[in-house]
Amino acid sequence: MPNSAENSAASEQFITLLNATHGRLLGFLRTLLGNNADAEDVLQRTSLAIWRKFSEFDQGRDFFAWASSFAFYEAKNFQRITARSRLHFDEVLMERLAEERVADLDNQDARFAAMDQCIEELDVPGRELVREFYINNTDVASLAERLGRAPQTLYNRLNTLRRLLGECVKRRLGHDSLT
Repeated sequence: MPNSAENSAASEQFITLLNATHGRLLGFLRTLLGNNADAEDVLQRTSLAIWRKFSEFDQGRDFFAWASSFAFYEAKNFQRITARSRLHFDEVLMERLAEERVADLDNQDARFAAMDQCIEELDVPGRELVREFYINNTDVASLAERLGRAPQTLYNRLNTLRRLLGECVKRRLGHDSLT
């Protein structure tokens, strides 16, 4: 029988692994379920299920891959039980979405790192405009007023910056599409 120190170490390891993958699991479930509230409910159920089975987790495996398989089945079960969702996927589509979302999430960190590097390569006014609009969520009308520019001018500049950033990220990742 495991002692208290072993239980504490297992609990700490589980919490660390779950916290590290929480955002990815939630994004994965949003893709499968179509809304945030259902995804959060299913993530709670998934967390309980993987905690119950954590003693069977092979430390050599990828925790996210292991946990996402639980999340997939919890999402299917949730949809079957609730049957209240307007957005109801058949099993084949859910499996396909799950596979593609896991692959997409695996590349997410590389895309974020590439985006950060590309933002740093922009000229100072461009970098500040991107940060104000996308990070600080400042609306274009407020930015235009503060900068003494026409809103359409800022929209045009943001479109140009988006295109430049997209091309830069593609270049950094070494492929032609952001998959």
